Amino acid sequence: MRFKDLEIIEPILKALKDNNYTEPTSIQEKAIPLILKRNDVLGSAQTGTGKTAAFAVPILQHLFLDRQLNNSPRKIKSLIITPTRELAIQIGTSFTVYGKFTGIKNTVVFGGVKQGAQTDALRKGVDILVATPGRLLDLIDQGFIRLKAVEYFVLDEADRMLDMGFINDIRKIIAKLPSKRQSLFFSATMPNNIVKLSKKILKNPKKVEVSPVSSTAETIRQYLYYTNRTHKKDLLHHILQDQKIDQVLLFSRTKHGADRITRNLKKQKIKSAAIHGDKAQNQRQRVLAQFKAGEIRVLVATDIAARGIDIDKLKYVINYDIPNIAETYVHRIGRSGRAGEKGNAISLCEPEENAYIRDIEKLINQKIELVKENPYPQTEKPMTEMEKKEWDKEKQRRKQEFFATRKQKPIRSNSFRFSKQKKI
Repeated sequence: MRFKDLEIIEPILKALKDNNYTEPTSIQEKAIPLILKRNDVLGSAQTGTGKTAAFAVPILQHLFLDRQLNNSPRKIKSLIITPTRELAIQIGTSFTVYGKFTGIKNTVVFGGVKQGAQTDALRKGVDILVATPGRLLDLIDQGFIRLKAVEYFVLDEADRMLDMGFINDIRKIIAKLPSKRQSLFFSATMPNNIVKLSKKILKNPKKVEVSPVSSTAETIRQYLYYTNRTHKKDLLHHILQDQKIDQVLLFSRTKHGADRITRNLKKQKIKSAAIHGDKAQNQRQRVLAQFKAGEIRVLVATDIAARGIDIDKLKYVINYDIPNIAETYVHRIGRSGRAGEKGNAISLCEPEENAYIRDIEKLINQKIELVKENPYPQTEKPMTEMEKKEWDKEKQRRKQEFFATRKQKPIRSNSFRFSKQKKI
């Protein structure tokens, strides 16, 4: 099937063709006809399946045809809520690309930056608003946004939205929407709390489901190093001595880990930067732009921060920490080898992560190529459950001891300075 078989109007088909999009993905093929017929849709689909186009294309078509009948001043007719700034920016870009020849205007609002540019765009009038929950409610409270005219509502990445604690914000936003609207609800997983939320938002929805991604692109070569935890940074430096590896997206499990990896790389004179939720939005955008421009060799990211990042012709992904969810591995390495380009995925596995590798290989139904020429091989065994509990207790004890010491030092120091001043 091709996009032209889905009854998509010519201005949008032209934009899709200009960007070399000819055949719809599974989620697009299933969802677009249902949305064009103005059904509410409950979609189970993960990032990377093409779901943005699945809702963006029919919404653009609705709005374009509506404006042909009534070319009144622009009001927010479509609202898309998404959990992260990066994903919001990506969705906004997609609407701009697909709607290039429609005249439909969109803007994106998110926190972490000054609101001036966002409110200026809103004053000029937009048809589509893409927003993160916090900034949206803030601008509603300030009177910059009204949702009374919304006819098309999308809640994207619903499960992640709830994981990030946005449930109350979502309820507030839904309460401000007109009851008569078309609603689209997308979530990678469907636990009970997500199903309950969908029932409050959707009316007689059509269900669209895409199986979780369980295979990796044939264009991606996968490599595995077994090593010890204490040797990971040395092994990483060894790998990066290969100057062919000129641009790397490296994944860390935690924000603190991302910062630590970045510090270690900078000590080795390797240009690197971290991107995660604790970084200011303008800082994250600047770092991403520098990486795309080739000014930064290694971009260290957490999984949440990396959502929405799309880098053309990225050749290398490194899993510094192996994800404990096998599907996450597939999504990570899928950021290389796009559009038929060749990609390489390198994973550094410490003993405690060996079981994760087994899960990943089971999911993708293949063995990851083991690198035998490894100067830092794995010599330790995974801890037993008892050893892990003891180690966790020891870490907690050291942490408490560390903070107790930090609290004491300033007191002694201040007392010393005060006593000296008194004598003087």
